[in-house]
Amino acid sequence: MEFNTTEWLQRVLGSDSRQAMPITTSVGMELIGKPPGMVYVDGQAQADCIVALASKYPAIAALTQMDLSVEAEAFGCRVEFPEKEPPNIRSAVVTDLASIEALTAPRVGAGRTWEYLRAARLAAGRIHDRPVLGGIIGPFSLSCRLMEMSELMSATRRDPDLVHVLLEKATEFLVSYARAFKEAGANGLLIAEPAAGLISPAFCQTFSSDYIKRMVDATQDESFVVILHNCGNASGQVTSMLFTGARGLHFGNVVNMSQVMPQLPAEVLGFGNVDPLKVMKMGEAFDVKSRTLELLEQMSKYRNFVLSTGCDVPLGATIKNMDAFYKTLDIYNMTQAIRTKWLFGE
Repeated sequence: MEFNTTEWLQRVLGSDSRQAMPITTSVGMELIGKPPGMVYVDGQAQADCIVALASKYPAIAALTQMDLSVEAEAFGCRVEFPEKEPPNIRSAVVTDLASIEALTAPRVGAGRTWEYLRAARLAAGRIHDRPVLGGIIGPFSLSCRLMEMSELMSATRRDPDLVHVLLEKATEFLVSYARAFKEAGANGLLIAEPAAGLISPAFCQTFSSDYIKRMVDATQDESFVVILHNCGNASGQVTSMLFTGARGLHFGNVVNMSQVMPQLPAEVLGFGNVDPLKVMKMGEAFDVKSRTLELLEQMSKYRNFVLSTGCDVPLGATIKNMDAFYKTLDIYNMTQAIRTKWLFGE
């Protein structure tokens, strides 16, 4: 369903209440009574999960599952599926320039990419009150999976031309995959580029943002929004991230939101950053409430702030903790409304 994301963005920015969009899909498997691991392999189950979460919680957008293995698997990387952990890459497919030049970009729909497109299509067909965002990896992070990460990181200094050859192939596929999400009915993308948080701001521009901008330029318009996620130490990379043109930037819990929000233009949404592991999964409801309230109070003056988690809430996190997250937001907003009424009247 076509959704005017420009109007949606203005509604979020113009709201007197704080809004939320935690990165979570697998938590919803509890709501539909399916094994959590099915979210990574079954597009129908993932869509049911997304719809169940959208029915229960007032997130400003619905998200397909964040999975940093699915695109690399399509390129031929071997993937392991632990019972209680997300899929992870077990083998790289390139080692040097010759193997990179021989690498063929897969067709869109290869491997499990078809299931993720299916999840987006089915969810978008059932959710009409908010945008449905497809989850996709960024070019630099994909390249760090196609080639062993330490080798690629080293190559950014000793052989940058090699890195750019690999990035070109990764980006070629990702642009096609991004367009496929749009054709499937998704209303936007959440691009996950965590590996960019491991490099310098200058390298972030050269090896990440320049390529992500191609994905943004190829897809973003009034009916399709792009949010860029970097869960690394991105405080010094905001300028580079803004260069991509993404209408929202999402930050991990390693950064201080008080340092990044002042760097954002008023029209760009800033998302963050309750710890998804220590707080949302391993913490008790009290921990969730305490950290959520603390963050909301710190961000009270930023109308473009959206409450979120620092990254994907992992398998094993409970509905109880997600309830505590949203309940804290509700109480905060009610309290703010009461304060405003008391100060300024009806």
